[in-house]
Amino acid sequence: MNLTDMTLKAFIEEIDSKSPAPGGGSVSALISTLGVSLARMVGHLTVGKKKFLAYSKEIQLEFLDVHAELINIKNELERMIDKDTDAFNLIMNAYQMPKTTPEEIEARKEKIESGTIEAIMVPIKVASLSIAAMHQLPFLIEYGNKQTVSDLGVAVLSLATGAEGACMNVLINLPGLNDRIAAKQYEDQAHNLIKTAHEIRDELLKSVYKAFN
Repeated sequence: MNLTDMTLKAFIEEIDSKSPAPGGGSVSALISTLGVSLARMVGHLTVGKKKFLAYSKEIQLEFLDVHAELINIKNELERMIDKDTDAFNLIMNAYQMPKTTPEEIEARKEKIESGTIEAIMVPIKVASLSIAAMHQLPFLIEYGNKQTVSDLGVAVLSLATGAEGACMNVLINLPGLNDRIAAKQYEDQAHNLIKTAHEIRDELLKSVYKAFN
């Protein structure tokens, strides 16, 4: 069964078990998915309201565009919840391959390397998608239903946490990569994504807290 097909209770219990997967990577993807869902909720609670209809047609159309873009990001993030665990399992399966002959050793080595790359690329995508969603939030903060600004605040925090958590999963997998040049590039990319997520988070939270006044 896919993680996304589980009940919430079953998913929580699966995390709270001896199994190492799903772990932080899938949870990071889930947190970001919830963040986008909150932002989408704000859109649903805004469109069609009197204040929304009082905005210019240009603002209304841009708001609808932002809302539509967020569903695309949400769908991609939701897929990453399972893909992160699948990537971890690729590595674990590779380590269990036989290693008695030179050919088996080489095949095992290649599978470990490819699995490790997958376990790096999936969280990089989670972080990138999370940041892409954060870029959409200023418009929602400015023109969204003012009674939902706290929900947007939680969306900001969720997306930033999901992005940083995903990058931690990049960093933890780097030692298993034989290609050290690629490992350094992934490391730099992860740190840049964390830095970007922090910067956007801090700016968005300023706007959120300002909206409470």
